[in-house]
Amino acid sequence: MSRDENKRLYASDPHSQASWSGIHSRAKCSVCRHFYCDPKILPCLHTFCAECIQQLEQFSIQGNTAETIPEEYIRDQPSVILLCPVCDSEVDLPPAGVQGLTTDHLAVSEVFLESLLNKDCELVCDLCSEGAAEKRCDVCCVNLCEFCCQAHRRQKKTASHTTMRLQDLNGSSKIVKPIMCLLHPAEEVRLFCETCDQPVCRDCIVTGHRDHACDYAANVIHKHGDSVRELLKNVQPHVGVLERALSDIESVQQSVEVRADAVAEEVRVFAEGYVKVIEKHRDGLLNQLEELRLQKRNQLHLQRVQLEQILADMKTGVDFTERLLTSGSDLEILMTKGVAVSRLKRLLEVGYNPHPAVDDGLRFLPQERAAQSGGFEVFGVIHTRAVEPAKCSINGEGFQVGRQGHPSEFTVICKDSAGEQMAKGGETVRISIVHKEKKDCVTKPAVQDNNDGTYRVSYTPQEAGTYTVWVCVTGQHIQGSPFVLVVRSKVRKHRGVFHCCTFCSSGGQKEARCGCGGTMPGGYQGCGHGHKGHPGKPHWSCCGNLTEVSECAGATTGTNSSRSLFRTVAL
Repeated sequence: MSRDENKRLYASDPHSQASWSGIHSRAKCSVCRHFYCDPKILPCLHTFCAECIQQLEQFSIQGNTAETIPEEYIRDQPSVILLCPVCDSEVDLPPAGVQGLTTDHLAVSEVFLESLLNKDCELVCDLCSEGAAEKRCDVCCVNLCEFCCQAHRRQKKTASHTTMRLQDLNGSSKIVKPIMCLLHPAEEVRLFCETCDQPVCRDCIVTGHRDHACDYAANVIHKHGDSVRELLKNVQPHVGVLERALSDIESVQQSVEVRADAVAEEVRVFAEGYVKVIEKHRDGLLNQLEELRLQKRNQLHLQRVQLEQILADMKTGVDFTERLLTSGSDLEILMTKGVAVSRLKRLLEVGYNPHPAVDDGLRFLPQERAAQSGGFEVFGVIHTRAVEPAKCSINGEGFQVGRQGHPSEFTVICKDSAGEQMAKGGETVRISIVHKEKKDCVTKPAVQDNNDGTYRVSYTPQEAGTYTVWVCVTGQHIQGSPFVLVVRSKVRKHRGVFHCCTFCSSGGQKEARCGCGGTMPGGYQGCGHGHKGHPGKPHWSCCGNLTEVSECAGATTGTNSSRSLFRTVAL
């Protein structure tokens, strides 16, 4: 049916115009609102009439980018692009133009089915092209007039073919029409060339595909259909993710509205006790809150629009491919496979954030000092910064190394999403320290809020070994959590004596040495008062430590052997 016949049909019959809304959307073009006429599929998987596509505004790449893009790059690119009327996607026209686009044979079948439902639409015989079609041959897939139908039954090759009246086909869900070769119009396309990845007819094999791997479409559909199904399977989960993401955005947006209204009410209640200055401060707070509400609303709206567009593209690709695989014939799938696979691959490359871009972090702090106005202390600020556990950090060595029976500590620094330290405290910080091997050995820490965004954590492990330290802020692990804590055994005792010098403690023995590394003239290998290396204070002979109550650090580098130290200890 031509476009002019289509328009005359619905312009002349008011009943047909009234029934236009009942025509299935798959049989009509969304641009001209009429039955498809030579439907073509754009790379975004939207179908339009060939004439409608030709009337779309075209953009030339060479005309706009010749000065900025290298010439060798431009030669490899399509010279003309279009904007899809449905999704506004930029689509490239093939070198052959609109006629080089893939024909939507599913839409052709839909138009034929819809034409059977319309009594005013007269179908022409496919053989003589003169008489009105009355019947259809199921084997040849052609419409026949009464004269051609009788001739069809008289011929020896077609005498056994079954024919049906067109009126009896109104309830059919699909009618297969033969696809004729564009290069050989008299030949039906039934074969597929694996080498060229395109359907061909018998004459095509003889002329241009003689040595190519060709087979019937029914024999190769399984391999190509499975690859398309696998690609479709990878795209389908994204539809659910995008739908859930939009639902989350809607929920967060509602939460932002609720929280903003609640905070606004708190601000109004707090401001009622003041007169002029407080009322001015109240108005300022409300204006600030509205700006924050608008900012968060705009960010969520922008993300929602972007995700809705991606979801629409995903659904279009999924719906089209599902319909192609379920309703299309083997040959139709192979004819349309290229454009469907190309679109699905491009959809898989689309990146998006399934999480809301902003949170509902809005709090009113009535006890926070704001400023002075008119001689009054003004309290109450809007707090928008929220702690981000993934940005929080730890300072100090106490979360990695500890000593059995000795107190250790470290500091948790809370930060916001920008990595800036929180200026206030009040966050929920939970610390758990558990022995890795002895699960019943749990060290209870003490958490002190410093009210500046930092929290001091102190603990005293009772057993040595390896511990696991969980640090959670607002119920979530901070950066690096859980940590590994190594608790060493109790303090190492000194093996020497706490003396003033080696000369005194050894009774003047020349061979005795000290951990401080000091010596005396005359062959004395130990330290003495006022001589080289003496620390000037009492110290331990084993390690040179100046503190009497301390842990032994071992011998100082470059000092005596263990034999001499042992001798000093013995003395």
